Amino acid sequence: METLSRISSWAGKYFALIIIVFSIVAFMLPEFFVGFGAYVTILLGVVMFGMGLTLKAADFKLVLTKPIPVLIGLGAQFIIMPTTAFLIAYLLNLPAEIAAGLVLLGSVPGGTASNVMVFLAKGNVPLSITMTSVSTLLAPVMTPLLLLIFAGEWMPIDPVSMFMSIIQVIIIPILLGLLVNRYLPRVTEKGVSLLPLISIVAITIIVMGVVAGNRDNIATAGILVFVSVLLHNGFGLFLGYYAAKLFKLPIQDQRAVSIETGMQNSGLGVALASAHFTPLVALPSAFASAWQLITGTVLASRWGKKNPENDQEQATAEQLIDSKS
Repeated sequence: METLSRISSWAGKYFALIIIVFSIVAFMLPEFFVGFGAYVTILLGVVMFGMGLTLKAADFKLVLTKPIPVLIGLGAQFIIMPTTAFLIAYLLNLPAEIAAGLVLLGSVPGGTASNVMVFLAKGNVPLSITMTSVSTLLAPVMTPLLLLIFAGEWMPIDPVSMFMSIIQVIIIPILLGLLVNRYLPRVTEKGVSLLPLISIVAITIIVMGVVAGNRDNIATAGILVFVSVLLHNGFGLFLGYYAAKLFKLPIQDQRAVSIETGMQNSGLGVALASAHFTPLVALPSAFASAWQLITGTVLASRWGKKNPENDQEQATAEQLIDSKS
């Protein structure tokens, strides 16, 4: 068990590199991995079950005690990301399937890896966990609704069918995880150290399946997809940060909202694309699985070197100077 815990820690540290390496392998040898695409839904359910195992009632406490930062964060998540995706798709004149895939990526909730990044960035971790948890629970309604609004012109959207898919893939596994955590705490305690490794393996297999099944599409549209994902992620991090700053949230909250906004649940994007659309629609979410981990790690490393309290003091001093000038 100790060895597996060390492997889990190592894999978490090099998650982005692992996805990139195995994505290249899947691209070069697609015949060996194309079958993985059939297990996307099951694997994502495993990841969400793990999320349920780690959730506690305290994770939702901020909704009642300090709702403003949570509401600002959720607003950034469900307004900035789908709107930015739509504008990028429109301005770059993306093909219909890629445009719909980018909007799908912008319409899913925050990813669980964001909590780790916020911790490394010395941001507000409880706020990050609350945002991830609440946005995930809102996903059955918000994701189909946002897709209907922003992607309806590119692809036919069946919001009811998508609602049921998210319930099956996200909500039910999370509830099962919560029940196991509640009634079998010893099982949870023994297995919780392995959850990161299980999630990493599951997400890597998901991405490999998508890459292997879309080799030809990646060869022809890969650069276009990468540029759109790069812009989408960059604007999400940037606008999330300044949305929190606009409402004068503390520095730690700004960091949490920024990372939560920019890092999406790309696994859900892949699963929904595979179940309801064409394989090409899954590409933006597959690309984002690796790219947002890279940008999240870089940003967390940069912020982690700065003391947020010193940043807050500096910001307060600047405000005082501005008010006197």
